[in-house]
Amino acid sequence: MKDALSVRSVELRPLNPVRRVILVLLACALFLPAYEVSAGNIVFSPDSFMVLSYHDIKDEVARDAKAGQTAVSTAHLLLHFEWLQQNGYHPVSVQNLIDARDKKRHLPHKAVLITFDDGYASFYTKVFPLLQRFHYPAMVAVVGSWMENVAGKARVDGAPSIEELLTWEQLREMQRSGLVEIASHSHDLHRGLLANPQGNPLPAGVNRIYDPADKSYESDEHYLQRVRQDIQRSSNDIFQHIGFRPRVIVWPYGEFNQPLIQAASDAGMGITLGLRDGLNTLADLPGLKRLLVTENPDTADFSRLLGSLRIDDRPLHVVHVDLDYIYDPDPERQEQNLGRLIDRIQGMRVNAVYLQAFADPDGDGNADALYFPNRHLPMRADLFNRAAWQLFTRTRVKVYAWMPTLAFRINAPDDWFVHEWHDGKPVLGRHIYKRLSPFNQNARRVVGEIYEDLAKYAPVNGVLYHDDAILSDFEDVTPEALSVAKNSWKLSGDPARLRANDAVLMKWARHKTEALDEWTDYLTAKVRYYRPGIKTARNYYALPLLSPESEAWYAQSYETAFKHYDYVAIEAMPFMEKAENPEAWLEQVVRKIATYPDGLKKTVFELQTVDWNTQKPIPMSTFLAQIQQVQKLGAVHVGYYPDNYIEDQPRQADMEREFSLPYYP
Repeated sequence: MKDALSVRSVELRPLNPVRRVILVLLACALFLPAYEVSAGNIVFSPDSFMVLSYHDIKDEVARDAKAGQTAVSTAHLLLHFEWLQQNGYHPVSVQNLIDARDKKRHLPHKAVLITFDDGYASFYTKVFPLLQRFHYPAMVAVVGSWMENVAGKARVDGAPSIEELLTWEQLREMQRSGLVEIASHSHDLHRGLLANPQGNPLPAGVNRIYDPADKSYESDEHYLQRVRQDIQRSSNDIFQHIGFRPRVIVWPYGEFNQPLIQAASDAGMGITLGLRDGLNTLADLPGLKRLLVTENPDTADFSRLLGSLRIDDRPLHVVHVDLDYIYDPDPERQEQNLGRLIDRIQGMRVNAVYLQAFADPDGDGNADALYFPNRHLPMRADLFNRAAWQLFTRTRVKVYAWMPTLAFRINAPDDWFVHEWHDGKPVLGRHIYKRLSPFNQNARRVVGEIYEDLAKYAPVNGVLYHDDAILSDFEDVTPEALSVAKNSWKLSGDPARLRANDAVLMKWARHKTEALDEWTDYLTAKVRYYRPGIKTARNYYALPLLSPESEAWYAQSYETAFKHYDYVAIEAMPFMEKAENPEAWLEQVVRKIATYPDGLKKTVFELQTVDWNTQKPIPMSTFLAQIQQVQKLGAVHVGYYPDNYIEDQPRQADMEREFSLPYYP
């Protein structure tokens, strides 16, 4: 028997009476409320649904095709449709989603929207007959500039050949069937545009164009004009050829941001689709999650994909990287350094990198400069974009921008910075981190703009908040902070009275903890405006975990942390803490985290590779034993800091053996 089967060779038989009854019941289900239904590890709540993303369908798909290939064989697509039918999944249309949103009817149990990107001709020759056979609705998204190829205009670089693409006539026929929704895939955003000085093309929809002639990036105004014109032109083209304007846009490469969503909404496309994994609710219609079907899954693999949504069960193995080690005034040597780092990360087969986005040459933890264009600090080198993109595309890791929250060495008046109560008066904070006050409105604006610039100019998957987000039991006593304490928290505005007894001191500390959590929420929102899919992590010290009363000294609380961040990156560093018994100390840390709901699931245990007390590397045998220890105790996510690729610390050969993750699509 052949590995692939052409749908055109499949006999399209009329439905038998039993199947007619099933379809009638399915139709009736559209008018009934949904209940929680479990599918593998996934629970479908009322009116929740998943979205599948397919691309080209071919009769033959090579078994040795490269990882990540998106073509699916005709035979396997048939098996997918049969599996959906046999396992109680109900394909729905875009109109079903709109009706459910408008409260006209409910979605059926285990609803699934089936989508096909890029407008391949195989959608007509191989998919459409299957849709007719199963009476399944589906959506196909077309790229306007590629469709111009079909109309006989000059071919767009990177586009499929004319023979590989649908025609407008085929699209009109399928649209008339009532089974197929025609969506936009943009007019000309399905390509890369030069987005950094080193020559990387990045997705055109969400990145700023770099002009090497004058060494500048396109302005906000030009960017917005460019993407809005593209989206409107796509809508106009589909209306001209089909007679209907698209109601949905599928973002090229799954990348989108709030400006794109607003532009699509203004053009009549209130439903947009990305490529993040997960289940959807009707509230997600402006930016739906989709499961990308890759590597031609058979029935077993397809079942696992839908049963796990490819999320939740993946441990993070994190390498925490200083970009200061990569930077070199000589661009050629800098590229060599970056290449060595990428080869190292690729060899280790980890899946996340915490990548320094700020420059800290003196190692005091304060941002003296940044590695991306911004409005407020010097740019040491335009390096973060390049490093993040190369790491993501060549090693497939998720790149988190490691950023300070308050410790920016900006030229600003002293009253912008945290003050402490000392000798009966407020003085500029003496901590090694010279922190801007989160209560100062000028400081909030400046740091918020720095984070906006990070998101505009850098392709990030997440943000790691530095451990500078602390306020001691003597801080912050700036006038603005004391005003908040008095008027919002209903405490004394007198620093001496705030420290009068332990009870009042702890109340003050807990409010400051909340203020710092709110501060990072504010920064997260700034980034998510341009990079909505990011995850967040925050570095926490271990002492507030082991001794909760020490919240007064840090304004950090693990109880609140798990509510604000996707991950808590605890500094599980017994040598830094001068623990007498490192093994016992680590066990105490892991067991304490386990007492919190989802604590182990949401915690990254960051181990240390250097003993900063002696300035010597920790022996590999000790370091590997610590990794094994925390994992045996139940740790899900493990990372380490620092990584020194120059001296091969930790030793790559050992890490490839002990720290690598199995390949995951």
